[in-house]
Amino acid sequence: MTAPILTTPRLRIPRIGLGTWALRGAEAQRAVESAIGLSYRHIDTAAMYGNEDAVGAGIAACGLPRSEIFLTTKVWWTELAPDALRASAEASLKRLGTPYADLVLIHWPSKGMDLAASLGALAMLQADGLARAVGVSNFPPGLLKRALDLGIAPIAALQVECHVYLWQEQLAALCRQHGLALTAYSPIAKARVNDDPVLQGIAAKHGATPVQVALAWLLAQENLVAIPKSGRPEGQRDNLAAAALRLDAADLAAIAALPKDRRLVNPDFAPDWAA
Repeated sequence: MTAPILTTPRLRIPRIGLGTWALRGAEAQRAVESAIGLSYRHIDTAAMYGNEDAVGAGIAACGLPRSEIFLTTKVWWTELAPDALRASAEASLKRLGTPYADLVLIHWPSKGMDLAASLGALAMLQADGLARAVGVSNFPPGLLKRALDLGIAPIAALQVECHVYLWQEQLAALCRQHGLALTAYSPIAKARVNDDPVLQGIAAKHGATPVQVALAWLLAQENLVAIPKSGRPEGQRDNLAAAALRLDAADLAAIAALPKDRRLVNPDFAPDWAA
């Protein structure tokens, strides 16, 4: 089984990818090799994860042409001045062992960032062939709208925390309006979905797992991509199989009734989410 492909005006991206946050060293490399062996074609990493060398080694070991893997990496919020952003991206590519990334994102906004300058540096990465597409992550609605309105970088994607307990409609609406892919990180709410009686009931009805139900709900949303992390082949296989699960109207209504304001990732450098 392979993940379905989302096609937008600026990129083609598999709708289920492998998140690699917290995977390190040999574990990260094994996870990437396993996922690709199971037909994953989308791998997500970041400079801050400290695993780009292992992710790159896993991709290289799979033996597939580089063009068959969609690879995302990200520039940390302390490196957003143009020269620093460029240097960070180049260092990421060196660690990954690839001449380009399919998507390079600003990982988090900085409170003191020069937005126009940072977007200009992103645009240059794409113009120079270091990134096939560029985008942002963890931008609140107001900041994302400012970035889009500036028109400096051809923003193709937004990556944010998104799951059955956190649906960000303002951001989703901006992504729909501008043709952006919306990538959901922490898509199974750090495994909290496993203990949810609503999801357990829906899972039992379909012969699935609560994790698969949570992922299927995300994939039922427009322009949405999910990047669940799993270092185990069994978990990776189950996550990929969620793409084939079709929830009915009753399922969707039950999930819609769950609270949608449970943010699980909120570091001290996070932006004002309401801005």
